[in-house]
This record gives sequence, structure tokens and C-alpha cells, in this order.
Amino acid sequence: MTIDLESFTPFAALAGGALIGVSASMMLLLNGRVAGVSGIVGGCLTPMRSEGAWRVTFVAGLVVGGLLLMLFAPQAISFALDRSIPALAVAGLLVGFGTRLGSGCTSGHGVCGLSRGSIRSLVATLTFMAAGFATAAVVTHVFGGSL
Repeated sequence: MTIDLESFTPFAALAGGALIGVSASMMLLLNGRVAGVSGIVGGCLTPMRSEGAWRVTFVAGLVVGGLLLMLFAPQAISFALDRSIPALAVAGLLVGFGTRLGSGCTSGHGVCGLSRGSIRSLVATLTFMAAGFATAAVVTHVFGGSL
């Protein structure tokens, strides 16, 4: 295994992690809400009157932020798809199913739940990680790295 030192960006990773932590903390302190993206998006699909505006604004901010990054620093998010569109669609559906089954996603459990000391979030995050490791191993070693 080789280490690609061009892709190793500890300062950018640290800054990104700090921004995620500050954002999640502000969401909890200022709004009393956990910044779990799957729950926020799910709330947009079945909105309650008092909850719709902030949820749509949150999701729009994620989309606009990504678009601005693509516009001003496209090299920061350049990537190549090495999976087929059907495989990505199935993966997306499985992730969506998993977030509903686990009552949250990695942002809700992994970022917000762990920082609050939630045992339930610890179990969920360990399960997410184990499932991800197992899936990567199966795709790489059983299917030769492609689907």
C-alpha cells in the first residue's frame, strides 16, 4: 500500500472538522436541534408548518455551499466515479434505508450523538463503521473492486 502525500491534507481536514463541530454545536445551542442531515431532509419531505422553513434553508445551504465551492475552488472537490450508476443508486437507497432503521445518520449519531455521550449513538456509529468496512471488503475482494 502506498501513501499519496498529495491527498494528505491535515490542515484542511482539521479546519473542516472544526467547522462541522462548531456548526453542530451552534445548531444545538441556538435551535435546540441535532444537526442530523437525514432527519432534516426527511423533515423536508413530510414538513410540519413550524419546521419547514429552517429545514429547507439548512438543505439549501448545503447545496449552495457545494455549488460555491465548485465555482471558486473546483480542485477541492474533483473526483471520478468508479462505480456504475445502478450501483450508486442501490447504495443510496441502502444508505437511506439504514438511516431510517438506525433513527439517524453519521452526522446525527457520529457527530452530534457521540459528542453528547449517547450510548445509542455509539452503538449506531460502530454499526455504521462495521457495515462500511464489511461492504468495502466484499466489494474489493469478492467483486474485484467494481460493481
